[in-house]
Amino acid sequence: MTTPGKLYLVPAPLDFGCAVQAPLRDALPEKTLACASQLTHWICENAKSARAYLKRINELHPLAKPLQELHIVELPREVHKKGDHGGTFDAKPLLAAALEGGDVGLLSEAGMPAVADPGSSVARAAHDLGIEVVPLVGPVSLLLALAASGLNGQNFAFVGYLPQEQAERGRRIRELESLALKSGQTQLFIETPYRNAVLWQALLQTLQHNTRLAVGSGLTLPQAMNRSLPVKAWKQQPAPLDNDTPAVFLIGR
Repeated sequence: MTTPGKLYLVPAPLDFGCAVQAPLRDALPEKTLACASQLTHWICENAKSARAYLKRINELHPLAKPLQELHIVELPREVHKKGDHGGTFDAKPLLAAALEGGDVGLLSEAGMPAVADPGSSVARAAHDLGIEVVPLVGPVSLLLALAASGLNGQNFAFVGYLPQEQAERGRRIRELESLALKSGQTQLFIETPYRNAVLWQALLQTLQHNTRLAVGSGLTLPQAMNRSLPVKAWKQQPAPLDNDTPAVFLIGR
């Protein structure tokens, strides 16, 4: 009987989509990079960005096979659009190589796969198939932003994306603020590229003056920024982030 391989959750640098890329060794441990270099089967969010990342790894640790010979499969489009955290997508067929004894890597475009990104269905399927799941060490933007915010790190929740429609977004912001102020639970959320400015203005217009609002942007990059102030203080100064650098937003007390 063939012993199954392992599923490695491989973190990616947080510079996806950024104009400036940080050296991989500044954000990822050598052991993570070395392990990733030896994997020949991959499940990813986007094959193009996966190949670009593996090309960067190859400059530090030669890949086990030429890039064009690696087996790279993308998660289905519906997983990207609707997510796979609800348990409805069956990822077992994607793990055939692991059942045959090969190790498989799981990769998202930035940070840790399955955390604020697709991939939880693959980890769940691996557990159901008796395949060991091994998370590798690397940057997770949510935890980096939370640690730097000065907000409650003992009780927090990541709530994904806020609605894009103005009225609905305002209601959601007020709902999260009420929860944060009553329970002390820090609320974390993110936004799609090029919508930072719209969300920032909505937060300043909707939140109460004394609510603390924090933002972490460009984390692990040379231009990284972490700031945390009451809303009334934010209103006295320019927006602290540009419109296209990935950011994490936090509200609390």
